[in-house]
Amino acid sequence: QVQLKESGGGLEQPGGSLRLSCAATGDSLKVYRVGWYRQAPGKERELVAQMSPDSVSDYADFVKGRFTIARYDYSNIVTLQMNNLKSEDTAVYYCHAERVLAVPVGMQRFYWGQGTQVTVSS
Repeated sequence: QVQLKESGGGLEQPGGSLRLSCAATGDSLKVYRVGWYRQAPGKERELVAQMSPDSVSDYADFVKGRFTIARYDYSNIVTLQMNNLKSEDTAVYYCHAERVLAVPVGMQRFYWGQGTQVTVSS
């Protein structure tokens, strides 16, 4: 089974920056589409950014130009650089991985991390 562990969340002022990291164990991320989702209190979980195995990225409109997703397959890490943070970016951020090849017996297609809290406030 794949385990995803997020880190890097915390409290930041509006206009500041944070960098989230997601470390994966149990399988190589080379065959996964990886992404970041977020969930604010009282709201549904929403896609923030994702990247295909061949490094094609896709962003939600509300983070375009501010957030950057990156993947480092040699170290099984996915990052999310968040710049020019806004109060509305406050949420729990989740790392997500979707296996794009056939799923071996005993494994799953989708995996989630436990989340890391990001709070943007002055």
